Amino acid sequence: MTTMHQDRPLAANAIDAATETFFAGARDGVLRLRRCTDCHKPHWYPRPVCPFCMGDTAWEDTKGTGSIYSVSVTRRAGPIPYAIAYVTLDEGVTMLTNIVDCDLDALRIGQRVQVCFKPAEGGGVVPMFTPA
Repeated sequence: MTTMHQDRPLAANAIDAATETFFAGARDGVLRLRRCTDCHKPHWYPRPVCPFCMGDTAWEDTKGTGSIYSVSVTRRAGPIPYAIAYVTLDEGVTMLTNIVDCDLDALRIGQRVQVCFKPAEGGGVVPMFTPA
């Protein structure tokens, strides 16, 4: 079976003080996460306090590459099938995302992926991943 990715409408980004730097990076084609300035562990989702040691955190650009930890093709949630996946970045964090621009039925756990950015309503962009 072959299920080719199709672009679908994406809601506008919810930008506030906590997400402004993240979405500014996305507009520039950069995936950012936060890393603790005390214990030096990266974490996802971005937040100003480290979930491991309660230390301060700082923004960091990622390489934007990783591998699929888990993936599922959703066919009944609407008129357009899509792949929802957990991707583990090379920096060590795992994030929930979509895999796009490929045959969705060919996706496999462990497959290498790279970040790409899809347009959203209101002029924003959303980071997603595509096979590397």
